[in-house]
Amino acid sequence: MKKIIYTTAVALLLMACGSEQGQSVEDLISQGNLEAIRAKKNEISEQQKALELNAMQLDSVIALLDSNEKLPLVTTITAKQQNFVHYLELQGAVKTKQNVLVYPEMPGTLQRVYVTEGQHVTKGQILASIDDGGVGSQVEQLKSQAELAKTTFERQKRLWDQKIGSEIQYLQAQTNYVAAENAVKQIQSQLGKSTIRAPFSGIIDDVIKDQGTVVSPGPGSEVFRIVNLGNMYIEVDVPETYLGQVTKGKEAVVYFPVLNDSVITKIRETGNFINPSNRSFRIEIPVSNKNGNIKPNLTAKVRLNDYSNANAILIPQSIISENAAGDQYTYVSSEPDENNEAVVTRSIITTGKTQNGFVEVLTGITDGNHIVQEGARTVKDGQKVKILK
Repeated sequence: MKKIIYTTAVALLLMACGSEQGQSVEDLISQGNLEAIRAKKNEISEQQKALELNAMQLDSVIALLDSNEKLPLVTTITAKQQNFVHYLELQGAVKTKQNVLVYPEMPGTLQRVYVTEGQHVTKGQILASIDDGGVGSQVEQLKSQAELAKTTFERQKRLWDQKIGSEIQYLQAQTNYVAAENAVKQIQSQLGKSTIRAPFSGIIDDVIKDQGTVVSPGPGSEVFRIVNLGNMYIEVDVPETYLGQVTKGKEAVVYFPVLNDSVITKIRETGNFINPSNRSFRIEIPVSNKNGNIKPNLTAKVRLNDYSNANAILIPQSIISENAAGDQYTYVSSEPDENNEAVVTRSIITTGKTQNGFVEVLTGITDGNHIVQEGARTVKDGQKVKILK
């Protein structure tokens, strides 16, 4: 009833003022006196402010006297300290340091290929052989010459030990024997180049040259691609601003969208060079590949732990507002009475990291505070509200 009387009185007052002011305004407009018009505008503005102030005072009195007033309905959450782990989300690619092209070491015809694509091989295993062009025959011939030189040297040595013969004959036989041995080793090394062997254990990813193809050392004559899928890692470029937070040994969560699979691991290595083109440094994150599904160049999403706080206060980002000065704030309620009624006050806060829709509050809220959640956008500072359980 009091509200109806108050509202009617204010409406009548405004109508009266509007009618009185409407005639004088029309007169001023018709006269065209700029100074008089400005003075009248200021007068009306002052009257309007006075009316608004009176209305606010009447609202306060009504709120205190009217027990039937409908209070805003809100819900609250209680601020509690909790462990907060923040992750930096980046994108990387799978790499392996054992992913090489195998080239021949000597020219010739690819005589035989012993492996197929997808085959597992071990380090040193023969992959293919090249026609040696008669080098094998030269080896046998030089071996025979070396045996003869050895026999001659041994005989000269026995005679020299018995003081028979000249020293020059002994030294010449020794030189011939050493030269023959070196010639055999050299030709055997050359013959070994006719056999292509696996540089490390892995999988034959591609057989590039067919049997019977003429090959030679150098680019364009690669015969195999061999990959080791057991020693895989993720390579990620991290912005330089995180140089102090992203360090060796920190936890990393790797997610492969294509495989819909995740791996929890740790940073193995951080780079010592800042790339001037994108202002970032490179890190390596090892990943296990027990089933062999992870392939080189596979895209991965990486979450790196760059910040942790064991006693953080987190609140939903949706209940934070911002005033004209750029300050962030929330509403904190007092302890509700027996009727679940309380008074809310505005609290200016400073925030930290954000994760999954929650914000870390650094100042402005303490452990145990009741923070308005639903209805936070509709309440005012100092307003009385009813808290829903």
